[in-house]
Amino acid sequence: MSTTASANSSLNTEDYRLVALISLIFVLIAVIISAFIFILVWQTKPRLHTINHLLMCNTALATVFYCVTMKVNFAYVLFGQWDTSDLSCRFRAYFAYSGIAGVIYSYLIQAISRFFFSVLSNKYRRLTSFKTHYILIICQWLVVFLVTSPSVLTNDIYFVPHVFCWVPLELVMHLAYTAFAYYILPVVVIVTIYTYIYVQIRKVRANATAASQNSQKRELELLHRIIILLGIYLTGGIPSLLFMVTSIRLIYMINLVSPSVVVCVEKICTILLDREMCQVIRAKVFRLTPVTPFATGLVLLTNVPTQRTVRHNV
Repeated sequence: MSTTASANSSLNTEDYRLVALISLIFVLIAVIISAFIFILVWQTKPRLHTINHLLMCNTALATVFYCVTMKVNFAYVLFGQWDTSDLSCRFRAYFAYSGIAGVIYSYLIQAISRFFFSVLSNKYRRLTSFKTHYILIICQWLVVFLVTSPSVLTNDIYFVPHVFCWVPLELVMHLAYTAFAYYILPVVVIVTIYTYIYVQIRKVRANATAASQNSQKRELELLHRIIILLGIYLTGGIPSLLFMVTSIRLIYMINLVSPSVVVCVEKICTILLDREMCQVIRAKVFRLTPVTPFATGLVLLTNVPTQRTVRHNV
């Protein structure tokens, strides 16, 4: 039995049920918020029909995909022990890894989009079009399903009762590939792109006009928002790294819950950090809130002292 399986086997069914319940709560919140983002962007024309919000919806789609795959894995661990097929286990791992990578790579194409707008837009206007970004999104998902294919093309993942379908810890090469392809590579590219954009903006800002400086300020604010959201999402992988090093049962339980919690927090912050979306939500809330008129008695009271004063003076 693999190291992962050995650690997982120490968890009983009640442990999994508790972890699954906690995870389910945060997953449902994340899915509801993601659906809310879709509906809000779809209904608010043309204010939220921007490329930024298109990419935000793509990240929300990746979040929903990830949440669904995680719940399917929990369901199989708790109720699907009749399915002992290794191939079925590999496909569950494949889609779960695709959900994880999908979110990370959605942030990567956001970084590429910012590079198009900040650096290349003056020379290549086509790169800032919706058509280009639809192609980016399609390419992102093709890359995601390609880089995660070793999960289903190899025999490294196999069925173990009451154990999640993941790459065993003793398969170091496959595990290293998973960490590199799903996390390290896209994050390094994202950081490189944003660093370059930041340096370029700071370099030309001194000689820029007032309008250009305002545009660059908005660009920096957008970069700051995306980096915060990416950082929140990446913190969900810390328990996984700790478990690889320690194989402690408690850390493994935290590892099962933390991605759901982090995804939920990331979705909440997605709305709170987006100024346009917050303004739209605030306007809709105020529009639905009934306005209670002042009572006429208040007006009469304000007029009484005036009348009395006039009579006294007379």
